[in-house]
Amino acid sequence: MESIRIVGVDPALRNFGYAQAIVDLDTLEIKIEKLHLSQPAMADKVTRKTVRKNSDDLRRSRHLHKDLELMTKGVQIAMVEVPVGSQSSRAMASYGICIGLLASVRCPMIEVTPSEVKLMSVGKKTATKQEMIEWAMDAYPDAGWKMRKSKGVLVPMNDNEHLADAVAAIYAGVTTEQFAASVEMMRSMAAVA
Repeated sequence: MESIRIVGVDPALRNFGYAQAIVDLDTLEIKIEKLHLSQPAMADKVTRKTVRKNSDDLRRSRHLHKDLELMTKGVQIAMVEVPVGSQSSRAMASYGICIGLLASVRCPMIEVTPSEVKLMSVGKKTATKQEMIEWAMDAYPDAGWKMRKSKGVLVPMNDNEHLADAVAAIYAGVTTEQFAASVEMMRSMAAVA
């Protein structure tokens, strides 16, 4: 066992960010293979007036669940920036949906905090979204970041923050004791087989 497949996850009801990667177990080198941003469409103005909010939440949750299953298929470990707290009742509903979705993950999961994610990437707990994007894009310039044209020049989209956080979740996850213990257990099982 020289490397394992993992996925970094940054969950949110509007933007669920994923980074699939291969981690070399000897060097802990991380190779990002795929970035994916799951963005279930919000109901349009007409639909919002005729469809209950909870029905729309259920539709969006199903979309996110389908993508979550696809992005965790075939990986040995998921490293997840688990959301913390909320500032409103609507944010709390989104938080609850995300926690429920994470509970459905079938592979082992390593939980990391937003502070750990920022520290392991930019090096400070107060890193801005823009700093996170710049760090991740500098580390993996060819990973497939979301871009848009502005005045004839390609510039990074703000949505990259969720992808950058998913990449950083991997960086934070590989430094945990839980990851080290998981790797040792996988190595022991491979030696016995």
